[in-house]
Amino acid sequence: MDSVRGQGGIQMLLTAEQDAQQIVNNARNSKMARLRQAKEEADREVQLYRTKMEAEHQKKIADTSGSSGSNAKRLEEETDTKIKNLKESASKVQSDIVGMLIKYVTTVKI
Repeated sequence: MDSVRGQGGIQMLLTAEQDAQQIVNNARNSKMARLRQAKEEADREVQLYRTKMEAEHQKKIADTSGSSGSNAKRLEEETDTKIKNLKESASKVQSDIVGMLIKYVTTVKI
């Protein structure tokens, strides 16, 4: 009888060990599934963040290059206006300057 009880006890221990192994395997599989899911969610969040940052970066580039273009155009217009004003001023006094130069060149000091 003791041998039958021993066989039954061993069988119960083997069954309990198999059940425990099954529980451990299920837990391991569940953990791996949660880790995969967490990784996928993190990848999605990273992609969303990257997309958002890229959009902000492109917007800043568009804003700054647009203002650089308008600044360059404004400066070019201001420069053209100043050159025109200088040419007008030079043409107004050109005859006086030419006369003054001829006077000094032709006058001989003894």
